[in-house]
Amino acid sequence: MISNFFVLSPRGDTIIAKTYRNDRGNEGAHERSHTEAFFRKIKFWNSDDVEGGRSEGAKTDKKKGDAPPVFIMPDGLSYIHVKRNGLIFCCATARNASPTTIIEFLSTIARVFKDYCGTLSEEAIRKNFILLYELLDEMLDYGYPQITRTQNLKLCVYNEPIVVDPVTSTGNLVNPKTASANAVHKPVISSVNASGRKTDAKGTQKNEIFVDILERLNVLFSNNGYVLNSTIDGCIQMKSYLAGNPELRMALNEDLSIGRNTGSYGSVTIDDINFNDCVNLSEFETTRTLSFIPPDGEFVVLNYRVTGDFATPFRIFPSIEEVEPKKLEITILIRADMPSNHFGANVSIEMPLPKCTVSAQCSVISSPGTGHTNAEFVQRDGKILWTMKKLPGGSEQTMKAKVTLSQPCTSQIRREVGPTNMNFEIPMFNVSNLQVRYLRIAEHMAGYTPYRWVRYVTQSNSYVCRL
Repeated sequence: MISNFFVLSPRGDTIIAKTYRNDRGNEGAHERSHTEAFFRKIKFWNSDDVEGGRSEGAKTDKKKGDAPPVFIMPDGLSYIHVKRNGLIFCCATARNASPTTIIEFLSTIARVFKDYCGTLSEEAIRKNFILLYELLDEMLDYGYPQITRTQNLKLCVYNEPIVVDPVTSTGNLVNPKTASANAVHKPVISSVNASGRKTDAKGTQKNEIFVDILERLNVLFSNNGYVLNSTIDGCIQMKSYLAGNPELRMALNEDLSIGRNTGSYGSVTIDDINFNDCVNLSEFETTRTLSFIPPDGEFVVLNYRVTGDFATPFRIFPSIEEVEPKKLEITILIRADMPSNHFGANVSIEMPLPKCTVSAQCSVISSPGTGHTNAEFVQRDGKILWTMKKLPGGSEQTMKAKVTLSQPCTSQIRREVGPTNMNFEIPMFNVSNLQVRYLRIAEHMAGYTPYRWVRYVTQSNSYVCRL
């Protein structure tokens, strides 16, 4: 099914490459020429240059943009890729293979690499390339997927990972008494640290389990701040370093309701939910309790989705005023509607400007506690970029931009302004109010005292406001 597999760095350097099938007589050439041609294509994407890139009668005024995950190159191979932590995981196939299956398999390879290296980065892959090639030999045979579970691959791996310290820019923003964000970046098997000492993922280190409740928001606002469409895509994922793989019991909200028509007033309501196949649901309907034996590596316990009305953490109020025929004044007001003990981290707001924009002078009216704040006009991308290190709950931030155009403003030019797009992350906060009441070991074990680390994170997936 898969002819070639390779991993590229953000610069286009080939980190790992492996040929499984000689479908086009390209054996030995793929590591250089084909990977370079692929990287040039996705970096300078133009849909007219690839087979099937433009249908008959399609518009050609917008040729450039982000490359789709699947496309056909002139060499006749279909290229399928995903991006993880800035790295590009890609494979090529000459067969009529299912793209969704290959995308899922590439995501699985990235997850397995992370489980065995501890962190997914260019440095980690370069230092552990022997181990990763050993994993690829077990995961793929003549281009067909074989073993993909982290736990099952342990029986086939004999090399030890070299631990690479992950680079984090924000550090521990929540509480100095909580576990560091780097604590979870450990391999699932015995490893060798930077000093050459061998460490054991389970046994010599303390028993720990990390639980993340992650929620990604998709919200569409009108220009007056009203919510037009909103959804939450959430999941509970874990990474276990518990010796002996004991059975765990995890309890969710007692008032949790599944389905819009079944929820009562004040209850936590989600539209749909699906569970990992290792979860025992015998007590879920009565006590909202799950029991399972955690597999090795990072895994998702459950996925859930919420649609309809919910309290959005931020609201966006953009406005545009024509002060002169060739000058516009744009104002963006961001209001944080979450409690004051929470904050948005690494906030960025983008607003595209008309193609005829000559310059834009930006000024920010910020309140205390926002940290470093900057707003500028990015001429190359034709947009205003407004960044904030921290946006406290209960505060308001305003940015004003005076835009100069090369021609008088028309209705068509005004339609080129916007929409406003916001990106953020809120630590220790979730919008759906789904909570983990407790996480326990099912059977008491004398002298067994594991550490449980639970983290709530809310991120923006698509947070957009129309003008």
